[in-house]
Amino acid sequence: MKKHKPKAILKPQQDPSVKLAEMGAYLRQVRESQSMTLEQVAAKTMIRVALLRSIEEGQLYKLPEPIYVQGLLLRFAEALGLNGVEFAKTFPILSTWRKQKIARWYYLPMPKVRPIHLYLIYILLIIGAVKGLSGFVETTAMQESNGQPPETAQAVASSEAPKPEKPTASTPGTQKPGANQSPSNAPVRVGLIVQDSSWVQIIADGKTAFEGTLQQGTERTWEAKQQLVVLAGNAGGVLVAVNDEQAKLMGEPGVAEEVIVQAEP
Repeated sequence: MKKHKPKAILKPQQDPSVKLAEMGAYLRQVRESQSMTLEQVAAKTMIRVALLRSIEEGQLYKLPEPIYVQGLLLRFAEALGLNGVEFAKTFPILSTWRKQKIARWYYLPMPKVRPIHLYLIYILLIIGAVKGLSGFVETTAMQESNGQPPETAQAVASSEAPKPEKPTASTPGTQKPGANQSPSNAPVRVGLIVQDSSWVQIIADGKTAFEGTLQQGTERTWEAKQQLVVLAGNAGGVLVAVNDEQAKLMGEPGVAEEVIVQAEP
């Protein structure tokens, strides 16, 4: 099948919804030029028809997170004979967009500070300083009335304080806390067995360790010190094994799923 080259319409945009509308319209044009139906594309990609239709119509609100949308675009484009990897890269995955969205949810307006507020704060600081100074003077006067300088009074107070008891030897058969315990912070390990080709992204300790399409029969393993994040565009075609445990399917075919593995404290 002859591969189509992406047109100038595939230049990345700042708004993911606008970009998706352009890419979806282009995919529909290529699909219709090949006389293919959405059902035929769904059979080849294992993606539900509803998701394919949402992509073509640019309905971003009906799709999962942008990272999953990129995987769906990759498989959609490859089913039409396009370069799926290059095509999917043009869809923006904006981490700053998520941060701005979260910041907008939790933003609290700061109260306006007027001169009267600064004056009240200044008065409160003065009152606190005066109270602290008066307390220091009273303590010094009481120590002098008792005939002891401040240093001597502190020495007497420390000598009168009860001494901590010496720890007794542990009896046979008991075990001190922390003895013979296994070392903590063991690295986490994730193994993938690909039964059906799928787009996969691996994030190890906050850094992207792998991103691309794994073909059927591929077996790969990744390790991290703190956290491993596994993203799969076709969860039904990927088996995941955590720390040499029995491998399990990540999810349903054609559905994007995410697995997060944390190191034990």
